Amino acid sequence: MLAILAAVFGAAVGLGAFTFIYAKGASYLTTDPAACANCHIMGDHFAAWQRSSHRAVATCADCHMPHNLIGKYAAKASNGFWHSVAFTTGRHPDPLLIKPRNRAIVEQACRDCHAPIVGAIEMEDAPARRQAPADSRPTVSRPQVHDGVGTGDARLSCVRCHVHVGHWIR
Repeated sequence: MLAILAAVFGAAVGLGAFTFIYAKGASYLTTDPAACANCHIMGDHFAAWQRSSHRAVATCADCHMPHNLIGKYAAKASNGFWHSVAFTTGRHPDPLLIKPRNRAIVEQACRDCHAPIVGAIEMEDAPARRQAPADSRPTVSRPQVHDGVGTGDARLSCVRCHVHVGHWIR
């Protein structure tokens, strides 16, 4: 019985080690953007990021991972597990679609890096946050592009309009 248990354990460790090495698992522990391109489906996103204005100031992890150590590695572990399941089984959308939890991470990254602009747009109870009347005219104090959210808990979404920033794929 002990020999069978040892064989099963050894096979699991061996298979896990082979998979980790074959899938370049150690690269995912870094924040190197090239690691994101390990999967062929991400190649176009990586190439588009290399041509983007964000390349000079942000890596994939800057936008797609929480900005705290525990959150970052928890998201990497969760995403790594679910991505490996999806790609191993072939059950992934093509083109890829961002999940709501990861969209929230990206949204927060936009807000963190662009805090002065976001703060100016979303000042609490500012006139720009109130529903504009249909016949209102643009004014300097009321940026029209960000109007129409209304009052209450509604919050503007950076990624709703700026979805292709960072790695636009045609």
